[in-house]
Amino acid sequence: MKIESKSGSSINNKTGGWRTFIPKVKIEKCIGCGMCAKVCPEGVVFMNEVQGNKKKPEIDFDFCKGCGLCAEECPIKCIDMNLEEK
Repeated sequence: MKIESKSGSSINNKTGGWRTFIPKVKIEKCIGCGMCAKVCPEGVVFMNEVQGNKKKPEIDFDFCKGCGLCAEECPIKCIDMNLEEK
């Protein structure tokens, strides 16, 4: 028996409870390019309007697995992966 799922499927089941690291966005440094949202394999990073017409990332932590792709691919490195305290 093979168990597999498609990327983005965690939206049906909360998965954030078992992650070890959590992304923290430095909003003031963010340029709003949206790369973090584009590379998120679960589709839980959203670009929302924050300052006038500038869009900044917002992360749904109920479903974020803490994989770190958003931090790795950010061109200005404004996302840090921090150890999550539970």
